[in-house]
Amino acid sequence: MNARQEPVIENAGIVMKEAFEQQRQAFLAHPYPSLKERKQMLLALKKSLLKHQDRLVKSLAADFSHRSEDDTLLADFMPSIMGIKYALSNLKRWMKPEKRHVGILFQPARARIEYQPLGVVGIIVPWNYPIYLSIGPLVTAIAAGNRAMLKLSEFTPYTNRILKEVIAEAFDSTEVCVIEGEADIAAQFSALPFDHLLFTGSTAVGKHVMRAAANNLTPVTLELGGKSPVIIAEDMDIDGAVERLMYGKCLNAGQTCIAPDYVLCQEGKAQDVVKAFQNHFAAMYPSIKDNKDYTAIINERQYERLQAWIEEAKAAGCDVIAINPANETFDNSQRKMPMHLVVNPPENIAISSEEIFGPILPVFTYSSIQDAVKFVQQRPRPLALYLMSHNKKTQDYVMKHTHAGGICLNDSINHIAQDDLPFGGVGPSGMGHYHGIEGFKTFSKAKSVLIKGRFNSAKLAFPPYGRWIHKLIYKLYLR
Repeated sequence: MNARQEPVIENAGIVMKEAFEQQRQAFLAHPYPSLKERKQMLLALKKSLLKHQDRLVKSLAADFSHRSEDDTLLADFMPSIMGIKYALSNLKRWMKPEKRHVGILFQPARARIEYQPLGVVGIIVPWNYPIYLSIGPLVTAIAAGNRAMLKLSEFTPYTNRILKEVIAEAFDSTEVCVIEGEADIAAQFSALPFDHLLFTGSTAVGKHVMRAAANNLTPVTLELGGKSPVIIAEDMDIDGAVERLMYGKCLNAGQTCIAPDYVLCQEGKAQDVVKAFQNHFAAMYPSIKDNKDYTAIINERQYERLQAWIEEAKAAGCDVIAINPANETFDNSQRKMPMHLVVNPPENIAISSEEIFGPILPVFTYSSIQDAVKFVQQRPRPLALYLMSHNKKTQDYVMKHTHAGGICLNDSINHIAQDDLPFGGVGPSGMGHYHGIEGFKTFSKAKSVLIKGRFNSAKLAFPPYGRWIHKLIYKLYLR
């Protein structure tokens, strides 16, 4: 069987390299698309997405075995369309050169920054939000005037099929093309000499992507993940805090890179968190098994991983609370899974140390806000941090003493939907930014331009040295 597959893999690699070379040559022939051309491409993408909206929703449901239609519309489709609209509204301003100051010593002259397209951009897309996490970076890559290649996840074949149609209707393959394949194709994709490579996925895979890109000195943007904490401060009502974190944790059944990964609450309040979570969960999801609003786990591998982590927590003597309002029994083939809360689990089990990426939520307790901050500081820097507090001093303390890719005060995950805020991680949770103008700049070269007129003032500093002009310059500036 392997002998039969090898030529297919080899051919796929050849096709991918040919597609890259065609895009590279097309870019060299037309290296600076006009504002009008870029807007036309964005409008074509928007039109094609809206045309295939229903098919994309159904395809994602098929890939997950069940995926809430509203999860797809709210978290995959809407931000994609909103991002296109935002780029269309602001692209003219983004493309304008920025004036910069010229020192008096170098006058008369003018200086500016011009944003130049980089060339061919590679985008590696994960399985959890395959529409938004392909279209989002693609929009800013196109806005910046680039060509782009998308490597879609092998775990979303139905969605990939429709996305390929969307892209093919909107673009020529020398503008944007789609690549599919298993891990070996992803590795080959990462090794192509892109002008910029954006990867969204796990920290472990991100390290491999960065190594591959380093061989070509390809700059990378890594959107990873980690354990995003929720700190419930002393002044915050527990019920209100849980209400605000619920949606972020339950969306897509917790399969979100910025989903709340664990909760920190005051000592003595863990059971209040559990009770509030049970109440709010039951209000949102009175049942789970056949509830169209509750998403399934993407595949058997992820489902078995999460089940194993729950069993590990039980074996460690943890208090594991399954939130199952209708007391249903579950057929593993459906991969529907209740939310599980685990109170004060030990640090040596998976749910305490690994990104959960599913419907499990550890609840830890702290004695003071300083202890809570220390708990966060001692762990890898997360992609997001959520603070539930209306106290300005507490807000200021937590923001100044913690690092995270982004922060929400009294909310969860909705910072990612703000088009004018950059999105990106820090340290183990990623590097670089995209969304809005930061995405435009990520996929552009900020080219410094100095312009001199007919009078060449620089010749005053030419040799022979030691003349009065040199002495005057040193006297004026070396002090």
